Amino acid sequence: MPCVLITGANRGLGLEFARQYRDAGWRVIACCRAPEQAPALQALGVEVEALEVPDADSLAALAHRLAGQPVNLLINNAGIYGTHAHQAFGTVDCASFLAAQQVNAFGPLAVTQALVSNLRAAVAAGGTATVAIVSSRMGSIGEMPGGSYIYRASKASVNMVGAGLAHDLKPDGIAVVLLHPGWVRTDMGGPDGMLDAPESVSGMRAAIAATSLDRTGLFVDYQGKELPW
Repeated sequence: MPCVLITGANRGLGLEFARQYRDAGWRVIACCRAPEQAPALQALGVEVEALEVPDADSLAALAHRLAGQPVNLLINNAGIYGTHAHQAFGTVDCASFLAAQQVNAFGPLAVTQALVSNLRAAVAAGGTATVAIVSSRMGSIGEMPGGSYIYRASKASVNMVGAGLAHDLKPDGIAVVLLHPGWVRTDMGGPDGMLDAPESVSGMRAAIAATSLDRTGLFVDYQGKELPW
């Protein structure tokens, strides 16, 4: 069966990704910071791994545990919004800004670097390999309305990371897609979101399935619509 590895899988979109890919018959490796504090994830009956993104020791330990195992799909979902009190112009502080960059932008790059051999192993075994990054339309410079500096900058950064990965991993047969999940009713999105996690994830799964080496490096929403950078 194909294998998917998901970061930030203990709640919200990550948990729903794990549920839907499990139901579709995939081998699911679901990663979160504290598996013992993730009862909803444990209840799914998938493989649960401890991972602190982007801690180097935690990533190295995960890569060691998974050495030689093919991974067909890596979903970089782990992310943070950052300090709410410091998002507006005039309130942004360096520590909050850098914390969001570390998790949201460097995190997917670090995870992909650590697990690239697993993706290559999937290609070598005759399968496909894709890196999906959950970004946000809020990282689009073309649609930038101002405000939310910390979160927007981190998502613009990870879009650049994804574009770079698409270029560098294409020779290995690994495709990349950047995803806008929509405004989802989750802990991060809040109760006023426009859609639920199952609808968002179902759409993103379709966008991931449509990704190929000929269509690598695209920035699309959960309905498959290409978005401006």
